[in-house]
Amino acid sequence: MPTRNWIDLKQDALSGIETMRAHFEGHAYDPHWHDSYLVGVTEQGVQQFNCRRQKHRSTPGKVFLLEPGDIHDGEAPETGGFTYCTLYLDSHWLERELRSLFEQTPDNAQLSFAATLADDARLAMATANAFRTLHGEEIRIVRQTALDGLLSSLTSHLHWRTLITPDPRLPLVAQRARDYLHSHMTQDIGLDDLARETGVDRFRLTRAFKAAFGVAPHAYLIQLRLAKARRLLAQGELPVSVAAALGFADQSHLGRWFQRAYRMTPADYRRRCSNLPD
Repeated sequence: MPTRNWIDLKQDALSGIETMRAHFEGHAYDPHWHDSYLVGVTEQGVQQFNCRRQKHRSTPGKVFLLEPGDIHDGEAPETGGFTYCTLYLDSHWLERELRSLFEQTPDNAQLSFAATLADDARLAMATANAFRTLHGEEIRIVRQTALDGLLSSLTSHLHWRTLITPDPRLPLVAQRARDYLHSHMTQDIGLDDLARETGVDRFRLTRAFKAAFGVAPHAYLIQLRLAKARRLLAQGELPVSVAAALGFADQSHLGRWFQRAYRMTPADYRRRCSNLPD
C-alpha cells in the first residue's frame, strides 16, 4: 500500500527560519533532535510523540514546543494520520530578538519552554500566521510583523534557565562523555575512548549516559552529526562532501540515517533549504 506521507519544507533567507508542513500516517520518524527551537501547531489528527521521558498527544489547535537537543520521535496512533506545521527557530536569532524586547535579561542563561504542549489559542494563531507568511514568501515587512506577533505570544511560555557547568542534575560521567562526543564528533569514536575519558567501565558509562540523555552514546553521536549535516546542507554543501566531513562511511550511510530521522534525503533537504544550484 503506497504511503500517504508528505513533507513541504522551505527556509526563510533573512531569518534562517525553516518552515515545514507535513502529514504522516503510522510511524512518522525515529528519535532525533534539532539544534533549533521548534514551535508548531497540530492541524489535523493526533500527533503522538515521546519527549523528556513523557508521551505527549497533540490534537488540533495545540502547540508543541521543543528546545534544542530535545530528543523526540513521532507517530500517528489513529487512522487518518496527522498534519502539522512547524517553525524551526534558530537559537541565536530567537535569543537576540527576545533580548531586544526586554530592557533587562539575565546573563549566562538559556531560553527554556515552560511546557512541551500548550493549549493557547493566541499562540496557535500566531504560530500559524508566522508559518503562512514565511512559507508563502510574503514581503519582508509582513514576515517581520508576523514574527513579532509570534515572539509576543511566546513570551508567556518562556523562561530563562541559568546555565550551570557541570549541571548538578546530571551525572558527571554522562556530561564528560557528552562533551567528548561534541569535541570529537567527526572521529571514529569507540566506547573504550569514552570510558577512558570518564574513568568508568563501558557498561557503567552507557547506563549513566542513557539515564541522563535518553539515548545511548552511539545514537547521540549520530544525532550530533545529523544536526551538523543539516546546517552544512542548508549552506549548499553537497551530500557526498558532508558525509566525508562528518565521519559517515559514505553518502549512502549519511542518507540512511538522515532519512530515518527527517523522512527526506540529504539531497532533497539541500534543494529545499539552499538557493544554490546542484
